[in-house]
Amino acid sequence: MKVWLLASIITVGSITAVLAWANHHENPLPADARAELVVVDKAQRLLTLYDNGQPLKSYSIALGRNPVGAKEYEGDRRTPEGSYRIDYRKADSGYYRALHISYPNAADTEAARKKGLSAGGAIMIHGQRNGFGWIGKLHRLADWTLGCIAVTDREMAELWRAVPDGTPIELKP
Repeated sequence: MKVWLLASIITVGSITAVLAWANHHENPLPADARAELVVVDKAQRLLTLYDNGQPLKSYSIALGRNPVGAKEYEGDRRTPEGSYRIDYRKADSGYYRALHISYPNAADTEAARKKGLSAGGAIMIHGQRNGFGWIGKLHRLADWTLGCIAVTDREMAELWRAVPDGTPIELKP
């Protein structure tokens, strides 16, 4: 009985420690910070905010489940590549807030049409699925979105505040 109790305490302690690490918010962005450019490096799994050509902060990210290559059509589970804009925000998303990326552009739509497919849409930067924010940084252990860019809920709160609608976003391979 004592061994089982000790093992339970150690297990609960380990889980608590992992969740505390996963939800520790490092180097918060100043409240008045504003980005003039967002750059996503898909290979590095990194989103960086820039102001006046200088990096403000970088965030580790998760991508679509099929992350290599540019998005070609709806359902390919790829994150787009190219130049777009943050064109609107969605507070009532199924995820903790969302910044919509202006994908598809005319070239994306035409390329998919030539294949007889839809380019898709609804590509966003978002936090965790509602109710799962406690996962924190652990969400980055695998690419899990359908083509979006995912960050923690706390990071999403920073992005929501620092990235105005109309901000250019570069999505690099």
